[in-house]
Amino acid sequence: MANEVHITPEGLEAVQKELDELTGNRRPSIVAKIKAARELGDLSENFEYHAAKNEQGMMEARIKELESIIKNHVLIEARLEKGVVGMGNTVRFAENGEDEETYRIVGPAEADPKAGRVSYESALGKALIGHRVGDEVEIKTPTAAYRVRITAIE
Repeated sequence: MANEVHITPEGLEAVQKELDELTGNRRPSIVAKIKAARELGDLSENFEYHAAKNEQGMMEARIKELESIIKNHVLIEARLEKGVVGMGNTVRFAENGEDEETYRIVGPAEADPKAGRVSYESALGKALIGHRVGDEVEIKTPTAAYRVRITAIE
């Protein structure tokens, strides 16, 4: 299915919490801001009104995105094949004897490299999938290529 959104159970839970927060708390708050700004009079030069409408538009777009993720989600579970990197696994590796790095391979919807989550569609994710502990893997990025050695798979 072209609209499938691969996501871990934890990622789906975070999406649902964000959606609940937006629809349950933020949406009514923005509606109240818009109502208060309308009461100030002339809307053509009413900064508060335009700012609140802009905020509402961005929030509604995010709500639609979250609803689409929930509707089209496919859960990623840690790969069943022991010792082989797959979607849902956490992988530790080192480059040229440097400090180890750890990333969990997730779907694009929850990828956040700074938080230790990379998409299976990223250069790193694609390169690691299918390899085992001890394998040396070449990661090709648009600007360079480098090699890492897998030290652990969880």
